[in-house]
Amino acid sequence: MKEEKNIFPIFEQMLSRKDKEELLGQRGTMLWFTGLSGSGKSTVAIAVERELHRRGKLCRLLDGDNVRTGINRGLGFSEEDRRENIRRIAETGKLFVDTGIITLASFVSPTRELRDMARDIIGTEDFKEIYVCTPLEECERRDVKGLYARARRGEIKDFTGISAPFEAPEHPALAIDTSVVPLRESVERILKLLSL
Repeated sequence: MKEEKNIFPIFEQMLSRKDKEELLGQRGTMLWFTGLSGSGKSTVAIAVERELHRRGKLCRLLDGDNVRTGINRGLGFSEEDRRENIRRIAETGKLFVDTGIITLASFVSPTRELRDMARDIIGTEDFKEIYVCTPLEECERRDVKGLYARARRGEIKDFTGISAPFEAPEHPALAIDTSVVPLRESVERILKLLSL
């Protein structure tokens, strides 16, 4: 049988993940924040990012606002586009994780299938799912972008939590209800999850 030639020899020449993690003195990890719009995902992720930075840890926050204006500009909210949105985020996140960067991804990612896809791309060992389980009523009360009100009026179709389902994670690494858990405590729980 003829041996197949490696058509991607660059991978054998690149520095390894281990080299990069040793340089940084940290392990690359993906913290995947999921929950309804307005649940507090971004608020918690930003606070974690700031605390990690304060502690000298290199991290990167990926959020719907900064991703949809760049690599995912042009994607809509159809089922196909949502899937592609999460796939691109996961592939980008994997590059950061493989570089030894603690990566925080804050996305509704409403279905288990989408989150499982992200986990498969990034790798189970590196993927920590954080479910921001703030109740719908509280998310609607916050409604900082006015999205729930628009969805209730029928102006936004397939809005997660109103006209489209959200499938809660079955076994998240951590669940936080920001309506009862203060921000500081949320950050501390996540740092403990990271053994920091």
